Amino acid sequence: MNMKTFNIGGVHPNDSKLNADAPMQELPIPKQVCVMVSQHLGAPSQPIVKKGDKVKVGTVLTSNDAFLSAVVHSPVSGTVNKIADVIDASLYPKPAIFIDVEGDEWEESIDRSPEIKREINLDGPAIIQKIKEMGIVGMGGACFPTHVKLMPPKDAKAEYLLLNGVECEPYLTCDYRLMLDHAEEIMIGAQILMKALNVSQAIVGIEANKPKAIAHMSEMAKKFPGISVQALKMKYPQGAEKQLIKALTGRAVPSGKLPINVGCVVDNVATCYAVYQAVQKNMPLVQRIVTVTGPSVPQPTNFLARLGTPVSAFLEAIGGVPEDTGKVISGGPMMGKALANTEVSSVKGMSGILVLPEKQAHRNTVYPCIRCGKCVEACPMGLEPYLIASTSLAKAFDLTEKARVMDCIECGCCHFTCPSNRPLLDAIKLGKSTVGKIIRARNAKN
Repeated sequence: MNMKTFNIGGVHPNDSKLNADAPMQELPIPKQVCVMVSQHLGAPSQPIVKKGDKVKVGTVLTSNDAFLSAVVHSPVSGTVNKIADVIDASLYPKPAIFIDVEGDEWEESIDRSPEIKREINLDGPAIIQKIKEMGIVGMGGACFPTHVKLMPPKDAKAEYLLLNGVECEPYLTCDYRLMLDHAEEIMIGAQILMKALNVSQAIVGIEANKPKAIAHMSEMAKKFPGISVQALKMKYPQGAEKQLIKALTGRAVPSGKLPINVGCVVDNVATCYAVYQAVQKNMPLVQRIVTVTGPSVPQPTNFLARLGTPVSAFLEAIGGVPEDTGKVISGGPMMGKALANTEVSSVKGMSGILVLPEKQAHRNTVYPCIRCGKCVEACPMGLEPYLIASTSLAKAFDLTEKARVMDCIECGCCHFTCPSNRPLLDAIKLGKSTVGKIIRARNAKN
């Protein structure tokens, strides 16, 4: 089989797919959920419910009139207990809606039957509106509102829909499980997105370490004209948008530009499945598959869980936190965030919970840079990470900007490959945040 990949940088961490073949399990609904008010990239949402309100699964909880936005629906039925600020995975206090669970009553408009609905009755604009109403966002982690991706500017035209089934982040297997269990729904979701974009070609990219998913999705694709499956070589970060576009189409997204500028729209396979549920079943995004895994976890599992479920409930379901635990991470080891506590609740973009032993979680001794250039070789964006990091730490942010810090995708390849254990990504993130503020202030003046 001809396997493609991107051509600049990348690393080869151990994939550690410990629970790849474990069947999906449904996590019990907790007694109370904590639903974050804003679970998307863009303008914050506002609660439209208050303490004492009764809600069902699927009841709209928030509102937002901004273009780049997404609403949130109740993942459970019960009573709103309170609306208060809580610390999320980013360690910042953000508003959340606490709901005491009472039974499991769903909005009557939601189709919960197992029947697969294949006929797409909505036209393009109606599809986009439905996706917006159902609160669908990118479920690969970025949480970009999906309806916005389907509305390219007038000077840009989509030619390809690319489905990201790569899941190159070590340990995570939620997308893999979804492709094995719901391949047909994903394909119908792809058809829905193709209709909304008015494109005739869709390509599903899957890394070679998932042969069962490649075979199953390829067989399913034969029933869907215009959709093909492409096996990709194992190389991190193959699932990043620009790298996936290069691997699947050969097109390079220029600095400062978006995928649509080269005729591509990229969506995660989990997002595609959520689109199917939204358009064909009128089901908002209220639950998702979450991988719970780690070297010392007795039974790594993929759980189907309601949003707002605390991380502690996931850990309890796998038998508790192993004794040798040094860190609990939301996401994978390369791009995930270490959690300050396990009461952080699951959100639309939480793909995994990784429990790392102390021996793998601690940082090694940092040594001076030896000018080896490995970080430059590993950078998939063709940057000079050592230079960006050093100018950032020196607060020479004009030089940091010139070194193209805003092109960094924060994949962690530089940090991973550094023989001196230098915290390059930490410094680069600091520089990127500061330069971003400088650019926004400069644009505001102009």
